[in-house]
Amino acid sequence: MAFVKITEQPSPYRHLEKMSVTELLTNINQEDKKVPGAIEKVIPQIEKLVIAAVDKMLAGGRLFYIGAGTSGRLAIVDASECPPTYGVSPDLVIGIIAGGKKAMTQPVEFAEDSLTQGWDDLKKHHINKKDVVIGIAASGTTPYVIAALKTCRQNGIITGCITNNPGSPLTGQADYPIAIAVGPEFVTGSTRMKSGTSQKLVLNMISTSVMVQLGRVEDNKMVNMQLSNEKLFDRGAKMLMEKLGISDYEKAKKLLIKHGSVKKAIEAA
Repeated sequence: MAFVKITEQPSPYRHLEKMSVTELLTNINQEDKKVPGAIEKVIPQIEKLVIAAVDKMLAGGRLFYIGAGTSGRLAIVDASECPPTYGVSPDLVIGIIAGGKKAMTQPVEFAEDSLTQGWDDLKKHHINKKDVVIGIAASGTTPYVIAALKTCRQNGIITGCITNNPGSPLTGQADYPIAIAVGPEFVTGSTRMKSGTSQKLVLNMISTSVMVQLGRVEDNKMVNMQLSNEKLFDRGAKMLMEKLGISDYEKAKKLLIKHGSVKKAIEAA
């Protein structure tokens, strides 16, 4: 049976240009509501990938995301938010996009078509068997991502994937495939919509679950967050006041400044 891309199927909505703004917004919202339900169906697959990643990271490994276009940008965003949120090294969760930094803000022609560049980009980070690599592609047919995962597997590196087309070539190169069937897009083929939303949600689930499992969260608090602005200092001081029973805000803030993080301040106390 020939592989059919769900993501490229015609939108169930016609003549969008004739819709009122209210109709456009309502219909887009109706489609967006389908995303959480599609993700719920693949939670067991997400769980397997998270467990595999945690095992490797506890043994000194890293988590890599690799993608092109929207998928690559989402990979970079999720990876870049781990250090400030959880106080981990920027080298623990790494996002890679086809075409490099330039591709974050503008398209890089044919970057996603390379069969060698994905692996070359991973090698720049000295990828090894301790690591886990997650390929992200809505279509599941992006050569850059597929070839990178294939070479990872040839080198004994665990792979996962996030795609929106079940049975796509990408799933065949993933030890832990996640295929989220969100259906055709509101604008035919515009996978930055439901597909991109589903990828962002799953990346949130993966990175958050991994960080909790690695001990970077206590209770429901980001006790290891980087204190990089006044908002975070204020949040950290209030955490200390609650945790240590301190009634003096300035005293809590001084403790935070002295120790550098909520966790370290609590441990010192």
